Amino acid sequence: MSAGAALNSGYSYRERVRPQAAGLSVLDYYARFYPHSDRQTWGARLAAGEVELNGHPAAGSESLRPGDRLAWHRPPWAEEAVPLHFSVLYEDAHILAVHKPSGLPTLPAGGFLDHTLLALLRRQWPAATPLHRLGRGTSGLVLCSLTPAAGSRLTADWREGRIHKRYRALSAGVAAQEKYDITAPIGLVDHPRLGQIYAATPAGKPSRSRAQVLERRDGSTLFQVDIETGRPHQIRIHLASAGLPLLGDPLYLPGGQARPDALPGDLGYLLHAERLEFRHPAGGEHLSLSAPVPPELRSGFSSSG
Repeated sequence: MSAGAALNSGYSYRERVRPQAAGLSVLDYYARFYPHSDRQTWGARLAAGEVELNGHPAAGSESLRPGDRLAWHRPPWAEEAVPLHFSVLYEDAHILAVHKPSGLPTLPAGGFLDHTLLALLRRQWPAATPLHRLGRGTSGLVLCSLTPAAGSRLTADWREGRIHKRYRALSAGVAAQEKYDITAPIGLVDHPRLGQIYAATPAGKPSRSRAQVLERRDGSTLFQVDIETGRPHQIRIHLASAGLPLLGDPLYLPGGQARPDALPGDLGYLLHAERLEFRHPAGGEHLSLSAPVPPELRSGFSSSG
């Protein structure tokens, strides 16, 4: 099923002004930190009364101070068509695990609000809260809490590294090693078109991925990847930092840096969240949940048949 052309209900993007923005005008702030829209577009939004500063309509020329409250009230818009489906892998009174298709965003961001896994889930489970985010192009298992207590316990387990996460990934290039232990730090870096983006950087947070070759193909390598941390885009960045970016990745280059001409968009690569192992947040029993691996990420796959 694909999305139709109906408008959503609009959304208010609220934030506090960051310290490094002190002294900028409202217009300068949005044009600098949100370059997905150009300066003229932000000026038109201000003129239309869509932006508020500390609860009052902003003209755009106001000088900002750290802690000021900004809100952009985005009018309703037609969202891009995406796969609007998922399948349930496990459900009880405390947790829910689902299989997300590639192409469906997990959470609202950018141009997506109603066309997200979160919106679909909450139609049936109003309290469902995804405990981790898969990139839009990543398929596979998403674990959700259904109660605050379950969410709190699992979030603590995630933070303390007590949840085992396994993925499959298809990289461009033929791996020279059987195993890779990748520890490149990951953090936000400046980007000429996207403002800031996560990438490999010495100033980033400690990160660790263990990649093992499952199969070498003509010009590509199928990996099993176990991650000990959960940084944004971690597997994509780590395999790229090892010189083996995901095949078809529109964003990351060998070395773990982002393409300078990249635009918003998160499709084209093959990455699948295959398995989670954890203790049940209520009963304490060990659970091992998995999402079926897509054909392209199975050993022995042949595109010709």
